[in-house]
Amino acid sequence: MVMGRPRSFDTDKALDEAMEVFWRHGYDGASLAMLTKAMGIKAPSLYAAFGSKEGLLKAALDRYAQRRCEHMRHVLAGATAREVAERFLSSIAESHTDPANPPGCLLVQGGLACGEGSENIPFELASRRGQTEADLRERFAQAQRDGDLAPEADPAALARFLSTVASGMGVLASSGADRDALREVARVSLSAFARCREAVGGQY
Repeated sequence: MVMGRPRSFDTDKALDEAMEVFWRHGYDGASLAMLTKAMGIKAPSLYAAFGSKEGLLKAALDRYAQRRCEHMRHVLAGATAREVAERFLSSIAESHTDPANPPGCLLVQGGLACGEGSENIPFELASRRGQTEADLRERFAQAQRDGDLAPEADPAALARFLSTVASGMGVLASSGADRDALREVARVSLSAFARCREAVGGQY
């Protein structure tokens, strides 16, 4: 059997470079020339490894998800629902303004201004964001079962609220908002948990 020629590039490093291009320019704005230059490969190698530009994006998103998994483990380990929310929003304020990365969030920036032929990209990104929302929803449901959230609290609505705030913080960061501005958004947003705190005797 004839074996295919092995790849001559570091896949993880190439994906990190592609991730940054998609992050800075969005899916439509990231041209093939930009991607191959950043990855240090030729177009045939890109197609051989990832199948298509969309396949490359999905691989880059999988790589991005590895970072988020570690982040979410820390978030979900919060002792209370409010601490989970505080960790989540505080980490968003930090990561979205980290000079080591492009501003904002890849899962928001990547889908902005998608045109004809890439209509499914926003849905792919929304699906990825939905996983974070699902993780938060389950954690809040557990908090409710533990008596940490009042019986009338809505874990799904709280998770959706935080997910929406996080997306908005990403847009603000990409528009030039600094860390203090994002921290202020996080602080105000946490007031949504005040009623939950009062309902269980102010234990937060």
